[in-house]
Amino acid sequence: MQATAYTYDPSSRSGSVLLDDGTPLPFDTAAFDAGDLRLLRPGQRVRIETEGEGEARRVTFVTLQTM
Repeated sequence: MQATAYTYDPSSRSGSVLLDDGTPLPFDTAAFDAGDLRLLRPGQRVRIETEGEGEARRVTFVTLQTM
């Protein structure tokens, strides 16, 4: 699934993305580290994987979207 990086805190390596419908979804350090990224800037397109539904939905993987 694709999303847009919304926030990112380099000290905790966590932040949030905006889904294409505008819904914000937070990600934690484990999801960031799983994507093998070093840095993320707000506005970058990313590829994410999620698990759960509704309020329990969470990002498990975030990496840069490549064409």
